[in-house]
Amino acid sequence: MEAVPVGLVGAGPWAGMVHAPALAAGPGTRLAGIWARRPEAAAQLAAAHGVPSFERLEDLFEVCAAVAFSVPPAVQAELGVRAARAGKALLLEKPLAADLDGAKRLADAVGEAGVASQMVFTFRYSPATRAFLERARSIEPFGGHAANISGVLHGGPFATPWRLERGALLDVGPHMIDLLDAALGPVTAVRAHGDPLRWVGLLLEHESGAVSEASLSMAAIGDAPPPRIDVYGRKGNASLPVTEFGEGVFAAMAAEFAETVRRGGGHPLDARHGLRLQAVIDEAERQLRRIGTARPRFPNG
Repeated sequence: MEAVPVGLVGAGPWAGMVHAPALAAGPGTRLAGIWARRPEAAAQLAAAHGVPSFERLEDLFEVCAAVAFSVPPAVQAELGVRAARAGKALLLEKPLAADLDGAKRLADAVGEAGVASQMVFTFRYSPATRAFLERARSIEPFGGHAANISGVLHGGPFATPWRLERGALLDVGPHMIDLLDAALGPVTAVRAHGDPLRWVGLLLEHESGAVSEASLSMAAIGDAPPPRIDVYGRKGNASLPVTEFGEGVFAAMAAEFAETVRRGGGHPLDARHGLRLQAVIDEAERQLRRIGTARPRFPNG
């Protein structure tokens, strides 16, 4: 079966580490070319994979059937709309956008154009995650907890402006909310406390009646434990320590995307799913802004 030609938008660290090599490796996908806001970065990454780079986004659209995005959330929301309107299937990063309005515009554009979409919730393409979710659903779960703790904000390739401004809730929040949502049922309500640049706690209510908590931080110092999710139910418990992704995860992601493009229609992790998670994050951020420093304090002594 002929490989799906995929254009890549973005040429930053994640694009170089994941998107470009995964799409170029095939066999279901073929990296057709690269466009980035920094033409020199696009040219360098394109040369490394033997594909053309483009100065105009529309020129990239002409050589591909689908577009993968590895750019900041606000940029994805803007350019994703253009790609959808050009009739291209979309491989989208999390979060879907920088805010709920941008997420709605992008999800609506995907729906109106009738193009396929799929999101890069990396944990979800792991066999270990799929086994965990199958186990979680079988135990009649009533609650769970997830934690994602790191020191990303202290430096390195992923200490990017949007992460430094918005923190853990917008970056790793989608991963943990998505996993709890998949294990316990759709999230219907959230209560948030803390500071996105230090530590955020979320209390989630699920359609099933289950409740869960998520602890999120990218401000830790020193070694931090790997992300983890634990679910408890009437018939047992299930745990998922996320120690590493492995090349197979990204190959599975690319293969699924190729099938999504060929088949058309929806995918469980489509833009509408991303929009639903963005609504949870938006409400949590709104609560954190409203609460601010007006929290009641217990007196000393």
